[in-house]
Amino acid sequence: MTDVTTVTQSSVDPDVAAGVAQFLSPIVTDLTALSVNGKQAHWHVRGLAFIAVHELIDVVVDHAREWADLAAERVVALGLPVDGRIETVAAQTSTPTIAPGFRQIDETIAALVAQIDAALVPVRTAIDELGELDAASQDVAIEIARGLEKDRWFLAAHVTQ
Repeated sequence: MTDVTTVTQSSVDPDVAAGVAQFLSPIVTDLTALSVNGKQAHWHVRGLAFIAVHELIDVVVDHAREWADLAAERVVALGLPVDGRIETVAAQTSTPTIAPGFRQIDETIAALVAQIDAALVPVRTAIDELGELDAASQDVAIEIARGLEKDRWFLAAHVTQ
């Protein structure tokens, strides 16, 4: 019979798991903040290209949630918890706040691009630091970076000349 303790523990070295959590947890925090702030922007955007931007913001929000989940699940798979509670996210995010109320498209997009740029900082740090520590976790960060950069491009294309 297999020991339950062995089944529930990760096969990854605890020091590696702690290192991964150190770099992926801030990503979870910032992407969770991006998803919440993105919904705020989604509800309040105004302008001539409203429907296109409104729908694109929903895509950005969905992606942020998916990537937060991807990073969180990697940490949890390695045997450590992740704190994605809203009070923790609010206290620890490095992303700027979104102004309340209605905003024009250019202002909304600028705010979301700033959110993405801030969220990319810990993602790039994770890419740099996880290469030697855990290649599978580095791959998670690389996937997130690729996606955030694409979403940033799609948003910026609405206001760039």
